[in-house]
Parts: sequence; C-alpha cells; structure tokens
Amino acid sequence: MKVKEIMTSNAKVCTPTDTLAEAARLMWDNDCGILPVVKDGGKVVGLITDRDICMAAAINNRNLSNIAVEDVISGKVYAANPDDDVRTALKTMQERKIRRLPVVAADGTLDGILSLNDVVLRAQEAKDKKAPDLAYADVVKTYKAICAHPLPLTQEQAAVAGV
Repeated sequence: MKVKEIMTSNAKVCTPTDTLAEAARLMWDNDCGILPVVKDGGKVVGLITDRDICMAAAINNRNLSNIAVEDVISGKVYAANPDDDVRTALKTMQERKIRRLPVVAADGTLDGILSLNDVVLRAQEAKDKKAPDLAYADVVKTYKAICAHPLPLTQEQAAVAGV
C-alpha cells in the first residue's frame, strides 16, 4: 500500500512568519495538531505542533501573537514520499518517534500528511491466513516504538557521547 493511498491530502499549512496565535487558530479551526511550515512556492521547511506552541508560550512567557513560527521550529523535517510503501513511512515514524509525517513530492512541495490516525483507520485483521497490506501488528509495533522511553545512558555511553 502506498502512502498516497491513505494520507490526508490538502493539509493546512502556515508560513515561517505567521505567529503562533495564527498557527494555533488554524489548528483549532481544522481539528489538527500539526501544521507543515512552507515557503518559496510550498516547499516544506519545518513542522509545528500544538505542543510546540504550548511549550513556546510557557517557556518564553510571551503572548502567542508576539512569537513567529520560525522562532520555534527546528527546521529538521522527516518526510515520506507519496509513492513510498506505508511500511517505509512507519519505519521512519518508529525511528524518529513521531506520529505524523509530511508527504513531500520530489520538488519539496507538500502533497499531504500521513498520521498514525490515517494508518490506524486503514489497518486490517488477517483473514484466512493471508496478511493484509497494512496489519494491526504494523500499527502496534509503530506505536510501541514511538511511545518507548529512552533508556538512561550508561556511564560508558555518556563518556563516548561527551556528556
């Protein structure tokens, strides 16, 4: 099953110069918890989540109307390609511990969002010993990886990492 078959198309977006208040309003009005951040003709340059907005407000002790999206986003984007197999996207979610991936075309423009919700709604039970394209086990494995707490570093690992 391809990512483009189950992704949410027409995702709402914001720009780096939008305020956190504007981003929060878009999320509220469209019942979503993430917005791709785009510029230069729709190229994805980052993502902002509802959690990012809440943390920025708390840490900065400033009004959301006075904080730009670009002041909060990391600019690091993990994405899926529309023609990727869904399991490839799930592997990225597992490795990066993220619940949503922007779906980005070869030119860097946004095609949609693939969320764990999209995946859950398309997962199926095995029937007559035949594995479905997207099984419940795929979903559970991904969710477990996302939710797993990192183990504390051993003294040796901390020394190697320079911590």
